[in-house]
Amino acid sequence: MSNTKRKLSKRKRVLTELNRLDEHASKLLFVHYSCESFYDLVDTGRSARITSIAARYFETGQSVSFSIHTTAEKENKLDSIESHYDELEKIMLEDFFDFVCRHDNYYWIHWNMRDISYGFQAINHRFEVLGGTPKIIADDKKFDLADKLKVVFGSSYIGHPRFEMLIKMNEISDKDFLKGKEEADAFENREYIKLHHSTLRKVNVMHEIFDKVLDKNLKTNSKKREVYGLSLQGRYEMVREHWLFNLFLLVLGGIISQVITWLWK
Repeated sequence: MSNTKRKLSKRKRVLTELNRLDEHASKLLFVHYSCESFYDLVDTGRSARITSIAARYFETGQSVSFSIHTTAEKENKLDSIESHYDELEKIMLEDFFDFVCRHDNYYWIHWNMRDISYGFQAINHRFEVLGGTPKIIADDKKFDLADKLKVVFGSSYIGHPRFEMLIKMNEISDKDFLKGKEEADAFENREYIKLHHSTLRKVNVMHEIFDKVLDKNLKTNSKKREVYGLSLQGRYEMVREHWLFNLFLLVLGGIISQVITWLWK
């Protein structure tokens, strides 16, 4: 199979996935989390502490969050958070994994949460380090929006950092948004509420980006030749996906239906 055919085939699979997710709108969750800086822990060998997690329902737009500082308030330890980090992180993760268990049949849409450095594995690992047993989310229930956008629109669809650039190009609100390093610094500086708001903002942003993808109005820098290539198959796929082509098929189907009805009279 040529590179072009392989690329178009992969793109078609992702578009099929998107349609499937759209059909299961009531079972979609957007998830994001913040953690300590990886780089500050290089010499210690310790994994980065999870500081907050947010999940947002696609259908209702309601968000659920888990954070060390809200856990500290519930445990009446706001005045001594730093001396109870491990205990509070474990309780927070227990609450999160209880949420996971109650949403076992949901699809989890995320942004680059792919490995032990940053991802579901990292959250699982932290809970195990603290003595817990994580509820594993099946891989076929995860949808990496960051990776899928590259497949649909081409690897050069937007500049770096892609998340922030998409926000700017599509005029999505970045109120309370912090970059990864800024989130880590906020935790280090005990700016817990600021950090929490940033985590919530990011699931909101993912929701808006995903909505725009489904509505086919996400603004990007994609060029058609980068997405479809120059082959005949690529050009066919480009025409087939255009709304005018689908309108033509709809009208043609109506005409054929009328002709068949007339012939059977």
